[in-house]
Amino acid sequence: MSTNRHEALGLSDEQVLDMYKTMLLARKLDERMWLLNRAGKIPFVISCQGQEAAQVGAAFALDRTQDYVAPYYRDMGVVLAFGMTAKDLMLSAFAKAEDPNSGGRQMPSHFGQKENRIITGSSPVTTQVPHAVGFALAAKMEKKEFVSFVTLGEGSSNQGDFHEGLNFAGVHKLPVITMVENNKYAISVPVEKQLGNQKVSDRALGYGMPGFTVDGNDPLEIYKVVKEARERAINGEGPTLIEAVSYRLTAHSSDDDDRSYRNRDEVDEAKKLDSIFTFATYLKDLEILTDKIEAELTDEINQIVNEATDYAENAPYAEPESALDFVYEE
Repeated sequence: MSTNRHEALGLSDEQVLDMYKTMLLARKLDERMWLLNRAGKIPFVISCQGQEAAQVGAAFALDRTQDYVAPYYRDMGVVLAFGMTAKDLMLSAFAKAEDPNSGGRQMPSHFGQKENRIITGSSPVTTQVPHAVGFALAAKMEKKEFVSFVTLGEGSSNQGDFHEGLNFAGVHKLPVITMVENNKYAISVPVEKQLGNQKVSDRALGYGMPGFTVDGNDPLEIYKVVKEARERAINGEGPTLIEAVSYRLTAHSSDDDDRSYRNRDEVDEAKKLDSIFTFATYLKDLEILTDKIEAELTDEINQIVNEATDYAENAPYAEPESALDFVYEE
């Protein structure tokens, strides 16, 4: 019998089951997108597989009625938890006119949805960090009790925007939480060739904020550290840097062949720690996830994914004459 860790964190059985369901939906959507890409139906996939625990655990620790998130392109788990739907994400993958992110004008996984406080992202990596810091500055200036939460990969933590953003947040003690999702590879470059120091979180000291490195395959551990970071931020104690260590189970994107830079044994070994299975085991040991509930969840999610796929595939593209809308003032 597993120790009941979630109750100690203030989470109910229903909430952890919802966390698992969100993680599983992200995984099933991602897997379907790969199939659609290989069938020539959608142009591009950049995957969340292996990082769902960090994404969903963090999102559940935030106040999803008022906090703002600035996700990076792998964060399907974050945006689903914040209110995006499977249909929204499929419309983006198919680049259809109803895509809520950009109306089909931007690459898939470049999220942005005002109604759910998802800050619009851009293609150059890490530009979202100064944006999230700006939202946190607004919270402080307007004396509002919300935080901003921003994510990025460990490779792009070497970009100037990361350092400038965190330095500004540290100087002004802003309510922003930065979570680096360390999946061990910046496209083909392994983490040991990216960092001169051992941990991304070691950099927090230079910016005057606490830094934590946690198991990115454990949604409850992520929930705990993000929840504590949020409490510090709301209490005026400033920003936090979190490093969530996991592993990217797929190639960098649908245009990448990861066999050229990592062997299959390494990937197979990482799959043993896949949070979709390890968190399910935790829930099963506590009899929160039974065989019956698991079968019902799987059926429900498969139906959601199928309906989203069918809807998005048959939805209209944007009219060609709208191509220059929102580019020039009219």
